[in-house]
Amino acid sequence: MKARQLRPALAGLASVPVTLLGLVLVTFLIGRAMPIDPVIAIVGDHATPDVIARVRLQLGLDDPLWEQFFIYLRNLLHGDLGNSVMTSHPVTADIAHFFPATLELATAAIIVAVLIGIPLGVFAAAWQGSRFDHVVRVISLTGQSVPVFVLGLLCLLVFYVKLGIAPGTGQLDVAYEGMVPRVTGMLVIDAMLADDWDSVWDALAHLAQPALVLAYFSMAYITRMTRAFMIESLAGEYVITARAKGLSAARVLWRHAFGNIAVRLITVLALAYASLLEGAVITETVFSWPGIGLYLNVSLLNADMNAVLGATLVIGMVYLVLNLLADVAYHLLDPRVR
Repeated sequence: MKARQLRPALAGLASVPVTLLGLVLVTFLIGRAMPIDPVIAIVGDHATPDVIARVRLQLGLDDPLWEQFFIYLRNLLHGDLGNSVMTSHPVTADIAHFFPATLELATAAIIVAVLIGIPLGVFAAAWQGSRFDHVVRVISLTGQSVPVFVLGLLCLLVFYVKLGIAPGTGQLDVAYEGMVPRVTGMLVIDAMLADDWDSVWDALAHLAQPALVLAYFSMAYITRMTRAFMIESLAGEYVITARAKGLSAARVLWRHAFGNIAVRLITVLALAYASLLEGAVITETVFSWPGIGLYLNVSLLNADMNAVLGATLVIGMVYLVLNLLADVAYHLLDPRVR
């Protein structure tokens, strides 16, 4: 492959440091602009003015804003996000502990969303204007209109409280807590590695509701984009030619029409996956899922600014990296872009 074909992808890679610097700057300024005093969060409301002044001086909050930013950037380059007031642990250690649970939840959700959303979008486009198409469009519109927390609370009310066929909140039942050794941090995988199948089924049962709620939100977006791409693809001359050759409807639909949009869907799926990692904040709060979203929410309520800034920065970086990887893959796999 010639170097000029990779030039757009390399340009995207070159923009990463600038984008990361902008992300760090915005995150830092938001933390300083929020009406929460980190000193009060550390020493408490009843601390004396002398103690407050001493802690403020130790944290460097009396320094000019530009100097505070460079100190923050220097610490960040050394992997230091500060200590969490809430847990008394380094924020990097907390993120490493909580992020795998979010990754497990978002990965389960995107798998379900892809397996359902893409076929729905393909068949809705193939049968455009039919009753099936109208139903799919209503389902997609509802999925993008109903707030995630409302859907999560309804699921708990119906399946847990009323019907009693689903477990409650959390990642594992109390009876199984502490029985699965932590290896990857993703409970289902760790339970499989430990050959503890009772814990596996219990973890899957707890994973089902939050994963399906997130999957519905993502599936709506994937379905709409797939349908739009397929309608455009089915109107192409190559599809008309394939039909004129007498190829089967399934071959025309999946080999020629869908094959032409598969690369474009990479960007859609990457953005959907990143949105799941970002949108898990609300879902994890509703279902008490011990991931980075719940950690971020609890930290914000406790005015733990180091934890809030660290978690926000990590989520932003994940979104940026996934978007970049999708862009690179798009340039590498689609010859029309090259």
